[in-house]
This record gives sequence, structure tokens and C-alpha cells, in this order.
Amino acid sequence: MQIFQYPSQPEWAALQQRAAQQQAHDVEQRVQQIFTDVRRRGDAALVEYARTFDGADLSAGLRVTPDELEAAGGQVPAELQTAIRQAHANIRRFHEAQRPTEEKVETMPGVLCWRRAVPVQRVGLYIPGGTAPLFSTLLMLGVPARLAGCPEIVLCTPPQKDGSVNPIILFTAQLLSITTIIKAGGAQAVAALSGGTESVPAVDKIFGPGNRYVTAAKQLATRYGVAIDMPAGPSEVLVIADDSANPAFVAADLLSQAEHGPDSQVILLSDSMTIIEATKAEVQRQLATLPRAAVATQALDESRAILLRTPEEMLFFSNQYAPEHLILAVKNPEQLAEGVTSAGSVFLGHLTPEAAGDYASGTNHTLPTNGYAHNYSGVSLDSFLKKITYQRITAEGLLNLGPVVETMAEAEGLSAHARAVTLRLESLAGGQ
Repeated sequence: MQIFQYPSQPEWAALQQRAAQQQAHDVEQRVQQIFTDVRRRGDAALVEYARTFDGADLSAGLRVTPDELEAAGGQVPAELQTAIRQAHANIRRFHEAQRPTEEKVETMPGVLCWRRAVPVQRVGLYIPGGTAPLFSTLLMLGVPARLAGCPEIVLCTPPQKDGSVNPIILFTAQLLSITTIIKAGGAQAVAALSGGTESVPAVDKIFGPGNRYVTAAKQLATRYGVAIDMPAGPSEVLVIADDSANPAFVAADLLSQAEHGPDSQVILLSDSMTIIEATKAEVQRQLATLPRAAVATQALDESRAILLRTPEEMLFFSNQYAPEHLILAVKNPEQLAEGVTSAGSVFLGHLTPEAAGDYASGTNHTLPTNGYAHNYSGVSLDSFLKKITYQRITAEGLLNLGPVVETMAEAEGLSAHARAVTLRLESLAGGQ
């Protein structure tokens, strides 16, 4: 980690830069080719991509069979099953509390307005496989999708080389009662979800993380009328640590994000050089024992430890950076947290590791990255709902509201709008 001492505010912008996003023209061009191919050839294209990118032969079919789904439980250790069930319960409890209430508002006598939440009808969940099959992300997306009442949930995840799907992902899908599971990964899975194939139903909204090809594919899907959860990029964490912090805890939190991928970013802010130096030493000590040390090392190359003067200055820096994860390892975390304006998820105190939110505390770990916490929230129950407004106007209401609408419509030169009200008022005046 690079260390910077008391940088001036004009220097902050450079320190807040993420690693260059490799959304190069060639990536976008390749993703467009994949979209065109999948839309033209359907399942045949997906089978070919599985052979090329995953080394899997899916000529027998792209869908996970009921037998495959049923057999998954026997391949998942009992201890892990128990942990997944507990995480499922916590995530469900937190998201269930987000159910919206339907309240009717009488804006003036006889004019009644309200809003009703309805589920997105068809949602696609993309869950990466490979070296780190993210079954935890399936919980984070599947639980609110189920609570929202989405009638159709389609899961896409890459196959393993033998053509199977990771049994932990299948066990989790079974727990969520998700049965439409497609063996497809990468940009081709997003392309299939956005337009449909013989085996893959088209969806209205796509959720889930992925590499730069998946990210580019999700952005391209929006051009085909399909919504996405949010713009996404490499994972990141910012830790604010004062002299009360435990360097071993802080180092572990930094490394837990660094091991996600070589383009992840971690930032440490502190008003204590002693904490920075001790944390840096701890990072090196713990790094030596990590199985994914090579990945974490690459991420640390783009990471920074910055010495600032006060907690307020550190918070100001953080709000400008807008981190995906913000850890407040300080004496009075609740007090400092009141000033947070831009962050995906906040972790308060020395005993609240970011990893808890990644897996099982209950909050959602699908969060805005790359500065999008300035204007996006993380995934929630709302992400799977649409809000439709309703209104009903009585005779009394039209008499009260009608002249207001007529006056405004005429002022905008929209006479047909005014007439739609005038005809009704004349009808009421005539006793009809």
C-alpha cells in the first residue's frame, strides 16, 4: 500500500481515482458480437460459448434438471447448509421489514391518490461461478425477489467443466424455490436473458455482478429495453481508523476486499501514523497466509493509506470518494456515521467486519461501486418492485380540481387537456 501524509484537498481527486476501468472499445465490440450471435442462434450459441469459455459440453441441454437440483443437497456439508439457512433467515428478516405500505391520500376534498407496489414480473439473476461461486449473492438477490412476489425468476450461472453447476449454488437455489436454472455464464448469459432463447426466458430486469464483459453486457441490455440493478465495477472498501483501532482487524478488513480480484481497491484513512504503519505491517503478515495472496497483492498495488488530521476531514474525504463499503473503526462510530452522505453500506465499530454484511448479518451486499454511491442505493426489496400510482376523483373532487386543471392546461396551450375536464364539468352542471 502506498502511504500519503496530509495531502492537500486539491490532491484528493487523484487519490480518489479508481483503477482504470477496462471498458475498452474492443470489450464493448466483442459483447455486441455476442449479443448479435445469441439473438440469431439462440441455444446453439450458448452451447458453443460454454464449450469455448467453460470447457463444458452442454449439448444434452442448458437447463439444470430436477434430478440435478435434488442431488445438490447431498453434496453440501451439513455445517455449510446450516450456515446458509441462518444467513437466509437473517436476510429475509431484514428485507421483509422493507415492505411498503399503501396509503391513500386525499389531496383535496374528493381527490384521492395512492401508490401500489407490484413485483417486476420476470427477473434474471446472474451468479458468477469459476474460482469463487458466489452462492451468497444468490441469497442476496433471491430472497428479495421471492419476498417481492416476482412470478418468474431465472437463474444463470456458468457450468463447471463436467457440465454440472456448483452444488452449493444449486442447494441455495433449492432453498429459494428457484427451479429455472440455466447453465450459462458471461456476456452470453446476459444476452440470453435480455432477448430469450429456446431454453432461456427473456426477463424484464437483470441483477448480479460479473467481470468487465458481464458489466458491459448489462449496460448493453438496457438498450434492448431491459432494466438492470445498477452500474457495477470492482469491489472496494474504505476504512476510517483512529488510534483506538486494532491494526490486525483493519488489515483483515482490507484484505477481505483485496482478495475479491486484482482490480479491487482498498483505502485506509487515519489520523494516526502509528495505526497506518502497524496496519501495513499486519497486511503483509496476513497476506502471506492467504490462499488468494497473488490476487490480493495485485489489488494492493492500487490501494492507499492516507494520513489526515481529524475524523471530520476523513469523513469529508470518504463522502467525496463514495465507497461501496465504509468501515468506521473509531471511538464513536455512531456519531461519525451521522455525517455519512455517500456510501453503499456502513459498518460501525471495531467488532463489525465488512465480511458480516457480505454473508449473513441481513443487509444486502449488492452495492454501488466506482463512485455510484453518490446517486445509487444498494439492492433492496424495492429493486424488485414497481410503484404504480392511482387516483379516483368524485363529482365534488372534479368541481374543486377541474378549474385548476383547465387554467393550467390553457396556459400551456394544450386545449384538449382542458376540454377533457370542461366536458365533464358541463356534464355535472347538466345533472348527468
